[in-house]
Amino acid sequence: MRCNTIIIVSAATLVLSGCVALSEHEDLQNRFDQTSRMYTLQHQELLELKEENANLSKQYQSMSNDYTELALSKAAMEQRADSLARRIEQMAHHYDTTMENYLQEVEGKNRDLTRAQNLLTARTKELSEKERELQARQTELQEQQESFRIERSSFIAKQAQLEAEEAATKAKLQAKEKELEAVRNAVTQALTGFSDKGLKVEVKDSKVYVSMDNKLLFPSASWTVSKEGIGAIKELAKVLEQDSSLNIMVEGHTDNDAYRGSTAVKDNWDLSVMRATSIVKLLLQNGPGINPSRIEACGHGEFAPKVPNDSPANKAINRRTEIILTPNLDRLLQEVGQ
Repeated sequence: MRCNTIIIVSAATLVLSGCVALSEHEDLQNRFDQTSRMYTLQHQELLELKEENANLSKQYQSMSNDYTELALSKAAMEQRADSLARRIEQMAHHYDTTMENYLQEVEGKNRDLTRAQNLLTARTKELSEKERELQARQTELQEQQESFRIERSSFIAKQAQLEAEEAATKAKLQAKEKELEAVRNAVTQALTGFSDKGLKVEVKDSKVYVSMDNKLLFPSASWTVSKEGIGAIKELAKVLEQDSSLNIMVEGHTDNDAYRGSTAVKDNWDLSVMRATSIVKLLLQNGPGINPSRIEACGHGEFAPKVPNDSPANKAINRRTEIILTPNLDRLLQEVGQ
């Protein structure tokens, strides 16, 4: 009986010792919810063991009472008491084993908590480094934003300048278009007598096109300008002398009939170039005020027709010389820049 009492007291002492261990780790359990839940389960198991031990104690007391009341069955009751004592001893051993396992598990949880705390410390340090890096990035971003603001202000100013220059350019171009229209009117007026002889003046793509049928300028297969053609070129040269801002391109064109002359000219390429060159020379002869650097000649032969070469009428349209008057854009840009 005394032995049993000692066992029970020892068990109670171990239980109290376990409660002290739980209170020492209460703060850690609050910080790590998962560990706390596992600890709570172990604590519940301990309480259940305590309850079971208390029940066994009550059972033992009941047996003791029965022993007193059943004196006649002393031997049987002693055997039963011995059996109960052995059971209590087994339970005490089970309890000790359970407590030992529990304490080992708590120790393991403590190690886990320590590792978790170390990990938290490392993560906190890493977070601090990230915060410093973020602060540096924010500083860099602010610097970039300030740089962007300055560049944007510069861009807005540049845009305003470009818009002003564009407006000035448009004004200059409009003025040039008016000048071109004036040139067209002057050329048209100067060549009025030739309008019914295959001569046409028009403004297209900011250029003045003076198109002359070859029947007005040249005999067939020849690059010698006719008398009537010379008269037209003279009138045109007078107009071109008056506007030194125009570049002059003379283009010769033929139909697709093969050239059949017996001179050094071999084909329509040669013929178109020779005709363009003849017109250039006439312009310079009759317009001494025309700077030769403003004028150039080229021949397209049969390869730039206005209409298909599929009928005599269309071929007559394609046999032409075009004098193209273009504003000097370099000079115009210089004027805008000023």
